[in-house]
Amino acid sequence: MSGPEVEPVARLLARAGVAPARIAELRPLAGGTYNRLYAVELTDGARVVLKVPPPATVPRLVYEAGLLYGEAQFYAAAQEAAVAAPRVLHSEPDEAGPHPPFLLMTHLPGVPWHGIAGALSGAERDRLRSELGTLVARLHAVKGPGFGYPAQSTGPLADRWAPAFAAMTGAVLDDAERYRPWLPREVPELRAALAAAAPALDEVTVPALVHFDLWPGNVLLDGPAGGRVISGLIDGERMFWGDPLADFASMSLFADAAESDAAFLAGYGAGGGRTGFDDAALRRIALYRCYLYLIMLVEVVPRGYGGEHLTWVREFVGPRLETALDALC
Repeated sequence: MSGPEVEPVARLLARAGVAPARIAELRPLAGGTYNRLYAVELTDGARVVLKVPPPATVPRLVYEAGLLYGEAQFYAAAQEAAVAAPRVLHSEPDEAGPHPPFLLMTHLPGVPWHGIAGALSGAERDRLRSELGTLVARLHAVKGPGFGYPAQSTGPLADRWAPAFAAMTGAVLDDAERYRPWLPREVPELRAALAAAAPALDEVTVPALVHFDLWPGNVLLDGPAGGRVISGLIDGERMFWGDPLADFASMSLFADAAESDAAFLAGYGAGGGRTGFDDAALRRIALYRCYLYLIMLVEVVPRGYGGEHLTWVREFVGPRLETALDALC
């Protein structure tokens, strides 16, 4: 890697104790939609990953402030739960500090699941989905200090889930009023629908670790064909302390884990997770889908998305938001 990025990246690595003489190779990684990622190979053969958020002056959603706080906490919690994930080597997440925030972590072997999904046999896919279910159940057994985002970007940690989630959804709807993206319904109508369904959240009394971005791109697989294993869960920056069922929203972007993924549910149950979904549970999952879909629809403006991606978001996410809203009734 060469160019104007090298010097500032090297300075951050030096703050983490990695002297320039130890850097054998430095290259940007593709795939991040918010933060910048760099793969760093050291002269002793070790590989690490540096994550740097954009400057705070760059347009963003309210909840995206201080994401590195949550990511560092997620990896520490994953280690506690015996779930493979990057290990934090150095963390300076404070966006108000004198230096740019960053996170330095270990590199994990493997490739994202979605990149090789077509190469998996049905039996291997089911085995891996069951393995993923067990890992997610372990994550959900980790309890937090309160409900909400660790960086408290949408409000202080709360002792009840309903007000914490109201603050989270309220923040993204405030973002919608600020950025004025296309939405299938008007913001006041969306606020009313979410508020009317909020009593379903009162069942949640313990803040659990929620990844909230568990699509196949954030699940790494490693090993030979037929014998692949999950080598790690990555990109924990959007984690929060909340209802374990919220993870079923992100896992349901392309397949409904809560209702039709028998292999995942078997693994989730074996790991200690709750697999019975009554009407109240399905209503809560619908609420979390609404929140996720709203984020996807609103973020296109501050990120400057256009063209095919903008069309895809409207055509894919818009109808799903409508379906989730209808499920709240």
